[in-house]
Amino acid sequence: MFENYKVFETNFAGRPLIVETGKIAQLANGSCFVRYGDTVVNVAVTASGEPREGIDFFPLSVDYEEKQYAVGRIPGSYLKREGRPSEKAILVSRVIDRPIRPLFPKDLRNDVSVVCTVMSVDQDCSPEIAAMVGTSIAISISDIPWNGPISGVSVGLINGEFIINPTEEQRKRSEMSLTVASTESRVAMIEAGANEIDDETMFNGIMKGHEANQEIIRFIKDIQSKIGKEKFEYKTSEPEKEMFEAIRDFALSDIKFALDTNDKTVREERLKPIYKKVHEQFDSIYEGKESEIDICMYKTQKYVVRRWLLDEQKRVDGRGMDEIRPLAAEVALLPRAHGSGLFTRGQTQVLTVATLGPISEQQLLDGLDGETEKRYMHHYNFPSYSVGETKPSRGPGRREIGHGALAERALVPVIPSVDEFPYSIRLVSEVVSSNGSTSQGSVCGSTLALMDAGVPIKSAVAGISCGLITEGDRFMTMVDIQGLEDFFGDMDFKVAGTHKGITAIQMDLKIDGLTPEIIKEALYKTHKARDYILDDIILKAIDMPREEISKYAPKMFTTVIDAEKIRDVIGAGGKVVQKICTDYDVKVDIEEDGHVYISGVDDSKCREALSLVEAIAKDPEIGAFYKGKVTRIMDFGAFVEIAPSKEGLCHISQLDVKRTNKVSDVVKVGDEFLVKVTGIDDKGRLNLSRRAALIEIDGLKPEVSHEKKNMNRTNDERKKED
Repeated sequence: MFENYKVFETNFAGRPLIVETGKIAQLANGSCFVRYGDTVVNVAVTASGEPREGIDFFPLSVDYEEKQYAVGRIPGSYLKREGRPSEKAILVSRVIDRPIRPLFPKDLRNDVSVVCTVMSVDQDCSPEIAAMVGTSIAISISDIPWNGPISGVSVGLINGEFIINPTEEQRKRSEMSLTVASTESRVAMIEAGANEIDDETMFNGIMKGHEANQEIIRFIKDIQSKIGKEKFEYKTSEPEKEMFEAIRDFALSDIKFALDTNDKTVREERLKPIYKKVHEQFDSIYEGKESEIDICMYKTQKYVVRRWLLDEQKRVDGRGMDEIRPLAAEVALLPRAHGSGLFTRGQTQVLTVATLGPISEQQLLDGLDGETEKRYMHHYNFPSYSVGETKPSRGPGRREIGHGALAERALVPVIPSVDEFPYSIRLVSEVVSSNGSTSQGSVCGSTLALMDAGVPIKSAVAGISCGLITEGDRFMTMVDIQGLEDFFGDMDFKVAGTHKGITAIQMDLKIDGLTPEIIKEALYKTHKARDYILDDIILKAIDMPREEISKYAPKMFTTVIDAEKIRDVIGAGGKVVQKICTDYDVKVDIEEDGHVYISGVDDSKCREALSLVEAIAKDPEIGAFYKGKVTRIMDFGAFVEIAPSKEGLCHISQLDVKRTNKVSDVVKVGDEFLVKVTGIDDKGRLNLSRRAALIEIDGLKPEVSHEKKNMNRTNDERKKED
């Protein structure tokens, strides 16, 4: 039935990698069924027969689809089916997109769609890596023009040793999470999160991943040689050489003048009349090719910027190659926010706002890996006004989600543990002006906002980007690229970290890969730049986290109780914990291991609620003080409840520092006050003393010394109590 069915097998980091073709998704241009251990991913790639008209970009889409059945779960939504992609799925889609996109022909305008469907997950065999390898195989054996293949691996670091494709247990212990994609000769993509790893170790890890990729690339090329289709011919979108040269020569001097400024707005205003002038000159000559004329104008700007950089070492704004634009940092801009920080680099400005919340407000995750919750969250917004454009806001796109995740990853290694700082933390970076590397501006703004909020981060983190221009064997890198250098350059190499080391890397390329020399230079330059940003800008704005959190932030108190006592704190139907929340205006979160977190705006009420929880969960101790409430009055004393279902007798002789003739003269039902536990009988009944609390806590002195008789309740009184 399946005449073209083929199976290919190899070993991948000590586990079997099996690729099946010709059985599933036979109508796609290329497809494969990838088995890596018990992880199974189906990858299918398709291309439209004709190019899309009226566009000046390659329309590639990559979708990484997570199916809950892959881990034996039914989706938790109301519809009980998968909805929009998770953040993790979007990030994986971007990681696969970045290394494959530059390998398609620059002038291809046919729609190309890659769909990676995760159908089974073995947590020790990464479905992300299986999907990347499967994508490379599917495109390689298809008839779609492509200059691949690529391969991708993950690299861990445990006890100084690099681990290729670490298992789930190894990932938990690893000092870094590095993904490296490679072509046969170059590194095509780097994505990393790390626990302050030094540059040399990171470089060696990248090279280790590049080396491991070569075996899989040979495996893919062998598959391609056996079953690969002939690549189809396509209609090029490139303007004719004669047309480009005519427009370039006509507009060259005007474009040089327009681009020679450090102000993005001025540059754009200067370009408008040039476009008009060019169309007036050439629309009649190249009738019906107005879009191609615009492409020639774009290519002319690119030509100018690249020639300046390569031939004259000149940047459009006049800076040196390693010079950073003017920087500024400011904190506490928003009086009611828990923390805020504004970071400015040239015409790029990012305002990051920190919000602290109870642990219960952490994000719950419904993905395919073992992570089920996230206490630290970072969100990134890129409104149209930040680039001087107008369009309605429709929520975050893939770019916004990716940039937010990059900034989040950069700060994760310095965020205090929940035991050190029992809060959920949300950061929101609002890009208010954009002219290059807003994601790294978000990293810097995040450090400012966290310290302003009083979050005891372990170290300050800064981020910066490094650009690249290549021509044959020549290359040139430059620090802090602005928008124009990003558009017309070959690389955006983003590195975030502390003085000690790297915490995150993301590399975007427009060429087929980087040499080791370029990677080394980029790591060196970004380290030097982020040290400058930390010392001269961030730490001068705020040199350490504030000692106290904002008065508007919830106050958080924590305790640990016996897990068997959790039901007592919650009460039947949640009545006890709900009453605590209502009475003290607090929020109580109880973990299964017995950790209890109490949050509220009023410090004193939080402490009272905490004392009550401890009183419920812990057996009363002789000598301990509790806040109690009078429930009954007898002739011989008052019964006081110090916690739900925990009541004791405060004898008449222990109600006050002076002699008491009548209980009702001192207290009434409903009164609340501190009492001290003075005794516990063999049945667990409590003897309480308000008198001792007044003396020891409030510092009152007895007016008249009197005999401490009746300190212990008589048998008759016990009978009355019972």
